[in-house]
Amino acid sequence: IITFAWTQEPDTLNPYYTNMWFSTVLQQLYSCWAWEFDDQNLPFPKLVTELPTTDNGGVNEEGTVITLHLRDDITWSDGTPLTAEDFVFTWQMITDPGNTVSSVYPYDSFTVEAADPQTVVMTFDEPLASWQSALWKGILPKHVLQPIFDAEGSIDEAEWNVEPTVGCGPYVVDTWESGSYIRLVRNPDYWLGEANIEEIFFQFVPDDASQTASLIAGTADIGTFPPLSDVPTLQAGGLEIMIASSGYSEGLFFNFRENASPGARDVKVRQAVAMAIDREAINNDLLLGLTHAPETLWDPLAASGWVSPDIKPWQYDPEAAKALLEEAGWTDADGDGIREKDGEPLTLVYGTTIREIRQDAQAVIQQQLRDVGIDAEIPSWDADLFFASYADGSPCALGEVDIMEWSDSTGDFPDPDHYYWLCSEIPNDESPWGANYFGCDETLDALFQEQISIIDPEERAAVFHEITQIIHDNVYWIGMWDDPDYWIVSPRITGIKFSGVTPLYNILEWDVTE
Repeated sequence: IITFAWTQEPDTLNPYYTNMWFSTVLQQLYSCWAWEFDDQNLPFPKLVTELPTTDNGGVNEEGTVITLHLRDDITWSDGTPLTAEDFVFTWQMITDPGNTVSSVYPYDSFTVEAADPQTVVMTFDEPLASWQSALWKGILPKHVLQPIFDAEGSIDEAEWNVEPTVGCGPYVVDTWESGSYIRLVRNPDYWLGEANIEEIFFQFVPDDASQTASLIAGTADIGTFPPLSDVPTLQAGGLEIMIASSGYSEGLFFNFRENASPGARDVKVRQAVAMAIDREAINNDLLLGLTHAPETLWDPLAASGWVSPDIKPWQYDPEAAKALLEEAGWTDADGDGIREKDGEPLTLVYGTTIREIRQDAQAVIQQQLRDVGIDAEIPSWDADLFFASYADGSPCALGEVDIMEWSDSTGDFPDPDHYYWLCSEIPNDESPWGANYFGCDETLDALFQEQISIIDPEERAAVFHEITQIIHDNVYWIGMWDDPDYWIVSPRITGIKFSGVTPLYNILEWDVTE
């Protein structure tokens, strides 16, 4: 038995109803991806016999038809064969308007058919450059969910979403005690062979301090995202810190939609915020100098050439921030220390989760913004509400927050595509599943739509140079610190490796020494 201590609880166990990292990681134990990624973030086949390429005939010359050849020994945990029909059903559930999945993109850009039980054929309207990073992150069991969909016209309320007792991974979900733990047991009939570890517990703890305490005490074996200030203590306790590059960066996303405050919609205010925050000091003081502030969401991929070489970092310069606010008409007419314009005070709602390091950053940034005349309200929410959907009342999705802090990667790391920025991804009553909580920049939208069908890497990189420059210049996002996956691991666990894309990819090789 091994135990994970996690400060966040998954919001669902259906892979297509969440963008939450913790949910995605856990799914790798009971669900299955068509291909996974190793500790170098390189793809390898899982459900397929080989990765499709133009050389092996899996991808046609135009890049519009991709054929998957499935293994013939894959079964669901109840013994039912997993076939191409499950792929077709998964695509149908994602794209059916009766289901409020987290996003239909990019599944709405192609069709799927089962040529035979072991052959899946995808036909695209246009080439999809990110297909290898974007598709088939979990397959849904048709024989379990089809009757529910036929009866209700939706799988939104399917019990399987919280109790997926039938899966295709090395483990099966046994119990989810909400607020306490999730217990998984070894799948004795797993088609790649039995795992060494019999049971895996995911224990939910209230905060970072509780996670650290449980790891030091030995009541938990694995944790993640520790406060960096706790790293020396954890290492002194005999625990190993392992790092996986996952493309994540902690940052501030601005809401520039119509329901945002006037200040958040003003580009000069956003630029002033970027100059008012001393990011270097935050990295040195709160994160022990172990991190640095990225300039773009694509900085973890900068070596691949996706980031504009012309980007000039926003420097800490509160006097320049004040001058820019004056220029934009935000002045402190009544002398209370907070600027106003047209009778409207310059107040920004800056929200995040209750994670300790984020609340520490909130307090520092609130004071730095006040120093230049910006009033920042700093609410925080439990992660399950903060990261919830529009339909479930997320304050971010509803537009109640002007500055939203979280850690994010490109939409399908290690590919640079990021569908969050599409205008069509803005959630509303008619389309509650979108993930764009920021706003619609039509130029940016057109560039994102253009790049996704460009197969030539150099041509695609040129478009990303424009994308990264626009987001930087308009301050739609401010990078706070780089945020790779930090794992804390007990020495009793052997054979462990982590991927930044599919972290638990080699779970079959894990073992314990008592």
